[in-house]
Amino acid sequence: MQKLIAGLLAAITLLFAVVVLQNIRLTGAPKFGTPYQAVVLNGGQVYYGKLQNAAGNYPVLRDIFYVVRKENPETKQVSNVLVRRGKELHGPEFMVLNRQSILFIEPVKEDSEIGRSIAEQTKTH
Repeated sequence: MQKLIAGLLAAITLLFAVVVLQNIRLTGAPKFGTPYQAVVLNGGQVYYGKLQNAAGNYPVLRDIFYVVRKENPETKQVSNVLVRRGKELHGPEFMVLNRQSILFIEPVKEDSEIGRSIAEQTKTH
């Protein structure tokens, strides 16, 4: 049953990616209408940020966030934490993406859990 569900999700994701890519080719850069976008890469990584040059071969993502799973060593409870990119050893300020590595892009609603968390973190910086 799980394999069937995973297969269906993969097929739906692939179909969605084809539609998005076709839309980009036919109409130019997509209009998101939200300050932040979720960018899902072929390897499954998801980054949240402000996407520029979405229709180009090398889109740029700025003001980037990603989710990290953390486990409490005492309770073994797992939680998701939104992390602002840039504190890594190399201090990245933006990310240049290869368009072929992008599976799909979605708008991040400001009243979503991710949108509220981004707003909270950007308020303090």
